[in-house]
Amino acid sequence: MLIVNPFATATSPAGRDALAHTLSAHFHLDVELTTHRGHAFELAARAAAEDFDTVIVHGGDGSVNEAANGLLDPPSRSDPDRGRPALAVIPGGSANVFARTLGIDPDPLLATQQIITLLDAGESRRIGLGHTDDRWFLFNTGMGMDAVVVHAMEDKRHAGKTATPARYLWTTITSFLKQSGSSATFDVEIPGRDRIIGARFGFVSNTSPWTYLGPREIRTNPDTGFHTGLGVFVATSTGVLRNLPLATKLLSQADPKARHLFRDDDVDEVCFHAEAPIDVQMDGDYIGAFRDIRFRHRRDALTVIAPPISIPETTT
Repeated sequence: MLIVNPFATATSPAGRDALAHTLSAHFHLDVELTTHRGHAFELAARAAAEDFDTVIVHGGDGSVNEAANGLLDPPSRSDPDRGRPALAVIPGGSANVFARTLGIDPDPLLATQQIITLLDAGESRRIGLGHTDDRWFLFNTGMGMDAVVVHAMEDKRHAGKTATPARYLWTTITSFLKQSGSSATFDVEIPGRDRIIGARFGFVSNTSPWTYLGPREIRTNPDTGFHTGLGVFVATSTGVLRNLPLATKLLSQADPKARHLFRDDDVDEVCFHAEAPIDVQMDGDYIGAFRDIRFRHRRDALTVIAPPISIPETTT
């Protein structure tokens, strides 16, 4: 099944027709266009129920997240031994973080050929996913600053403005300056660790990189990957002077360290607790404001059509 979001930023009717024609020349293909939010979830769930071999999503990260959640049962009752269709991605959004992290070509037509080659060769791999009690995430979730940015960007898209790297950067800067005077904080709990008090923003990553500034990779948790647990990146300050050196390290891909920063690249569980609801985003979609939210990791949760990766050897 090919699920296409016709409203995604980088899709066009001609491009969609070309990649659908190319795929249908190689495989029996059911093409479905999404018409509303949540439709990719519904279509992927149908594909799982009807025993499709593979679901290919041509759209942005939001559509891919919906499809992944449709392919899998909710985390609270997921059966890891139950067969599910594999997930493949042809980039169609503005960021395409998940596809880029998997090693999929950013050009949709080249990505289509890449997916065909991988399917013909039987290439697939299992990846771990992060989740709350009722929802899976593919690459990142967060409370505080990044969720504020995502919320602001969604408002701008609804107002008819295109999501571009420059607009994301400007929205991030202005949101950061606005939030620097905010008193909203939350605490962070990781089993076996001291409680982190007064966090201002926190990222929970399922892989790295999970964010980009145009073509530049930003790695908040360099050692986190689909083969590890979750990465946690929590800052207890939004002060500009304290965060400028940290931002410089992130932009230069140096090891991100700071006195006001807690970082761990491999945990199985993390909980955020706030006195008042704070914005939360998941895979680049704003999901609401929460006081308490828990994130866990599930290894080998999803089969993806993607190039193989070399996992660094560990020494003991």
